[in-house]
Amino acid sequence: MNEPRAKIKQLEVMVAERIEEAHDTVTLVLFTGNDTLNYQPGHFLTIEPHQFPGLQRWVHYLEDVKGKKEPPRAYSMASSPDEKYLAITIKEERYTSGATPYPPLLSPILVMRTLPGARMVITGFTGPYTLTDKIRNESEHIVHVCAGSGVVPSFSIIKHDLRVNEKLKHTLIFSNKLMADAIFFQQFEELRRQHPDRFEVIYTLTREQDESLFNDRIHKGRVSKQLLQDIIPSPEGVTVFACGPDHTVWQRKAARETGAELSPSYLGSVLSYLDELGIAKNRIRKESYG
Repeated sequence: MNEPRAKIKQLEVMVAERIEEAHDTVTLVLFTGNDTLNYQPGHFLTIEPHQFPGLQRWVHYLEDVKGKKEPPRAYSMASSPDEKYLAITIKEERYTSGATPYPPLLSPILVMRTLPGARMVITGFTGPYTLTDKIRNESEHIVHVCAGSGVVPSFSIIKHDLRVNEKLKHTLIFSNKLMADAIFFQQFEELRRQHPDRFEVIYTLTREQDESLFNDRIHKGRVSKQLLQDIIPSPEGVTVFACGPDHTVWQRKAARETGAELSPSYLGSVLSYLDELGIAKNRIRKESYG
């Protein structure tokens, strides 16, 4: 039986703490007062850009260019329901000429210019990327295959399940460009020490030049089919949570117009490998960004 859906509600919050996770990624710890927080690990909240006075001119410009209203932005929660405060982890989006259609609107402000004491309104909580009772009852092993900030909802799921529940084993395959980009490194290492029989984390680094870093837990290159097969020798009793970058709508549109063939995305490659390994689609939870 699925767990009940949390109700969507608006909350006024204050930034209680700003934690730098990497050079372009921060966690904002949010104080909500006495509001009851009913959410599940893996949920996200949304933030409306129109509420920030410093963005008003930029919002109006983008709405004129696009011919439509700027929507709220979604951010996965790094906190879990057994913790006192809400927390979201945000990676600064970058504008790349020829690769992104418009400069990012909200993430640079949240990452670079939002300090403790700042107030904002958030809307939460929702999302299908959750570890339900049905998954727990049908699984023995949860494998998380994440890249970059795509690890945030799995971080919430893993730490909550290890602390609050029993039985399930979790393995995280975490892909980044550099070791310095791997957020929550210390937290994951602490979870390994606390739960050696239930949690393991393996890193894959695509652009790391320091050869001394590589070992049996830190691999060079992208997530491969062989690595997934090593972690999942049999599809029985396994559920996979996959989160990472995929092709954007703009990239797909540009490819159609030019007749170009898109290179496989991170998420597309992972899902293709899982299919080849015989993992049923109903045993895969996926979430993309890009």
